[in-house]
Amino acid sequence: MMLATSPGEAIDGLLRDHMTLAVGGFGLCGIPSALIEAVRDSGVTGLTIVSNNMGVDGKGLGLLLENGQVSKVIASYVGENRLFARQYLDGELDVEFAPQGTLAERLRAGGAGIPAFYTRTGVGTVVAEGKPTAEFDGVTYLQERAIVADLALVHAHTGDRFGNLRYRLAARNFNPAAATSGRVTIAEVEHLVDAIDPELVQTPGVYVHRLVHVPDRPKHIEQHTTRPRPEGAPA
Repeated sequence: MMLATSPGEAIDGLLRDHMTLAVGGFGLCGIPSALIEAVRDSGVTGLTIVSNNMGVDGKGLGLLLENGQVSKVIASYVGENRLFARQYLDGELDVEFAPQGTLAERLRAGGAGIPAFYTRTGVGTVVAEGKPTAEFDGVTYLQERAIVADLALVHAHTGDRFGNLRYRLAARNFNPAAATSGRVTIAEVEHLVDAIDPELVQTPGVYVHRLVHVPDRPKHIEQHTTRPRPEGAPA
């Protein structure tokens, strides 16, 4: 496992045009923002991005869309990114929609060496178009193929010098599955320690090839929702 000194060094020599990237996180929560910026700065193009969504305009994976580096997206949600929606509707971007749980399982299956699986989700909908089905116990199931990414980018709260990772709360969404799905996986971590208690490891270091310590990164919020302060409440 390589401990990089910067996000740029972490991705050095790994990127190429038209590769598939699996990216962890959910919206702007738990995304590997420093690594995403390094990908943007690399100038690679024609990328296929596998992620729950594509961030928001001007932040997260939205940066790669703005830079014209993405040709295809496999995702479950579009709604927070206007540019993503416009490029899709204008035919500039190939988008494969996958139900959220199905997408997570496709990534997990890829990491587990399972080439395909069957699920009831999507049967009888546009999601099922062109996909095999099979009947089990009188119920129709849809075959979904696993996803194995050329490169996985993930964010963790804590990492150690062996590459073991631990996530925090909702920032765990999609990161463990993305981490195992990559042929090569890079993790950015907020806190770097000598060793994580084995009982607390959530992604074993065997899956992580490079790690970079990125402390004190700003944490953006997709939507700020406020309400008036009650009269007389302390400031």
